[in-house]
Amino acid sequence: MDIKELNKSQLILLAVLLSFITSIATGITTVTLMQQAPASFTVPVNRIIKQTIEKIEQVEGKTTVQTVIVKEEDLVVDAIAKSRSAVFVVSKEILDTDGKTIEVSAGRGFAVSADGIVAVDANLVSDKGVYYVKNDSGKFKADFMSLDKAGFSFLKIGASLDEKNKLVFTVPAFGDLEKMKIGQKVLLLGNTISSSIFEGNKNVNINVAKSNAGGLVLNLDGEALGIALFGDTTNFASIGAITEALKSTETVIPKTP
Repeated sequence: MDIKELNKSQLILLAVLLSFITSIATGITTVTLMQQAPASFTVPVNRIIKQTIEKIEQVEGKTTVQTVIVKEEDLVVDAIAKSRSAVFVVSKEILDTDGKTIEVSAGRGFAVSADGIVAVDANLVSDKGVYYVKNDSGKFKADFMSLDKAGFSFLKIGASLDEKNKLVFTVPAFGDLEKMKIGQKVLLLGNTISSSIFEGNKNVNINVAKSNAGGLVLNLDGEALGIALFGDTTNFASIGAITEALKSTETVIPKTP
């Protein structure tokens, strides 16, 4: 049949058919090329758009499906917002060269229990002393509890230095390092905010400056993966190690009513 003999409706149907065939061929070609592409190409592409969510809404008795594109930068912002109030600035009192008591930085820490237990870097908090923790709700005294061989210590938040201040903080949800996939982003909340790509190492290979020691390491869902450590041998302790260490404190730490 000569295409010139087709009427208007037949031409439209032919155009739709050709468009359908072209879209299928394009999809197959794209998938094949992505499977054959090196990781150096696919990882950045996958990081541009984290995921697509189909949102189902009921409007006037009709069900509609709305596709929402969630960008990676939005996930980063949300993850930080979820965990920011869990992070504390840590300081301690020491004697200077003149024998005077001064207060110096002891890195960062983050809440791991609703009872006010804070995980900190054992390289900077290794023994009993006079410690303080501070967040947006104020500055508080902190008591040394214990040191773990994995490289972190526990402090227990105590009285406020200002009676007007009331302690307010959150405990981040604990993530599962076993579920992390190569290429996913890892965030570090310390004195500064930095990120790195998970390379499959369960120890999470990150560069930790002294100012970020004790920082909270989390995924893009805002879940805690562990603590950043400033040391020569290891720079990370997993949240699994922290939760195991917490179990030994449950019998000695009174529950908050």
